[in-house]
Amino acid sequence: SDLQLPDGDGLAVLRAVRSVDASIPTVLLTAHGSIDLAVRAIKEGAEQFLTKPVELPTLLVVLERLVEKTRDRQSVMASRSRLARHQVDPFAGESPAIRRLADQAKRIAASSACVLIEGESGTGKGVLAGWLHRNSPRDAEPFVDINCAGLSPEFLESELFGHEKGAFTGAVGMKQGLFEIAHRGTMFLDEVGDADPQIQPKLLKIVEEQRFRRLGDVRDRQVDVRLIAATHHDLKALVSEKTFREDLYYRISAIPLFVPALRDRGKDVVLLARILLRRIAADVGFPGVALSAAAERVLLDHVWPGNIRELRNCLERAVLLGDRSTVRAEDLAVIPSTASSRRAAAPRGTLSDGERAHIAGVLEDECGDVKKAASVLGLSRSALYEKLKKHGLVASRG
Repeated sequence: SDLQLPDGDGLAVLRAVRSVDASIPTVLLTAHGSIDLAVRAIKEGAEQFLTKPVELPTLLVVLERLVEKTRDRQSVMASRSRLARHQVDPFAGESPAIRRLADQAKRIAASSACVLIEGESGTGKGVLAGWLHRNSPRDAEPFVDINCAGLSPEFLESELFGHEKGAFTGAVGMKQGLFEIAHRGTMFLDEVGDADPQIQPKLLKIVEEQRFRRLGDVRDRQVDVRLIAATHHDLKALVSEKTFREDLYYRISAIPLFVPALRDRGKDVVLLARILLRRIAADVGFPGVALSAAAERVLLDHVWPGNIRELRNCLERAVLLGDRSTVRAEDLAVIPSTASSRRAAAPRGTLSDGERAHIAGVLEDECGDVKKAASVLGLSRSALYEKLKKHGLVASRG
């Protein structure tokens, strides 16, 4: 806008534009430039104050920069909005179990002590680990995570601790380990119960001394990391079976947190479903999708062996394949109708017995299909095969 106009001035235009949308950049032009006027215009919110006559190539450069700046600002805002949508509150709900977890987590968030998060697959252990990092003094530093399940000892060791050039065949250069990358931040070891026994002594050293050694190196390196570990295993049982080091167990479980299964959270399932549904609908471009009363009853009746992960997958299918305005009971027909009664009647026993029965039940629901069963259980196929072998189970479809 020109500063001098027949029926007003450019500053009035500037104020009017900013009253509609303060993010719109404004450039003022004038033939009567002065430092005081320029300062006033900038204070009012003008991006640029140019004196006429303005060279058109110069004006083009100014406008291109402002357009690019606006795009960058919009990109950052979109990224923040997307991040906010996907940051699930790990404590959504009113059940006693989840309120107890919330109280415990808030008490220890600022600590640098090791935390062991236990709970079934799909309950949100990784979400809780991320929340602990964001609400700690280390929130401005890296949050690095790795899933230990199904990884070979050699690959896991190289990922965690890094290696020097020539440390092994194929090591054509030096590689930093994840513990180095997580320096001053948080290292999250998901499914730590599946870490190979030959890796466990090195994990113990880094927990106790905050020191490690790259593969092929001769000197120790010092790091400052907070370790958060998670597992769906009963680590005490693994210690008894001599597959998990007792000293490592006691070090990583300084602060134990237990994430309850979805079936133990009562009406929280409906609240979580509404939260997840809003986010799913926004992501796929169908805002306003709601749950019918019949659908809510179906959600409450189901046992949810896959927990929140299964709930999200179920809702996502319902939104994409349903009428995109209301999720009805029939849209949730993918839920096995016999699962609830069969598992509710399952006899109590050891955690290993429960795991075997749970895996067998999911395999039966999925007609013996390992790929589908692994998805429901939140495991990789290789990890599920290991469990089938451990429990003496056989899948009919690999």
